[in-house]
Amino acid sequence: MQEKLPLAPYILLALAMVGLGDTLYLSYFQYMNLIPTCAIGGCEVVLTSVHSKFFGVPWSYIGMVFYSYMFCLAVLLCIEPRSKALRLGALVYTGAGFLYSAWAIFYVQLTVIGALCQFCAISALTAFALFCVAVWHWRTT
Repeated sequence: MQEKLPLAPYILLALAMVGLGDTLYLSYFQYMNLIPTCAIGGCEVVLTSVHSKFFGVPWSYIGMVFYSYMFCLAVLLCIEPRSKALRLGALVYTGAGFLYSAWAIFYVQLTVIGALCQFCAISALTAFALFCVAVWHWRTT
């Protein structure tokens, strides 16, 4: 009897692609020094604030690196879904991304800046979903 492959690595792969698309979109606009159209109206405030960069590097570039690495980790998990080291790596990595996103959204954007960027919120929700799937994969495999 053939063993059933876990679904979680493929969901991680899809979510990493969503996050990568979101951060690539924001990175393009920041590289071109433009502000993307925002349905909720807070993107221009967030993306032009002093908090939009980390030592001169836009957070969207750092997010692009995060999701690129997550994509590669998800590919490795698709190849070897039962690897304890890869599952632990995914759990820790997505946990760190989720904690940063929660801090950036709830503290920095809503409290310090007083505005919310919809693209940052999409990234934060994606990071949360990645963490939830990583926990699920850790517990079920």
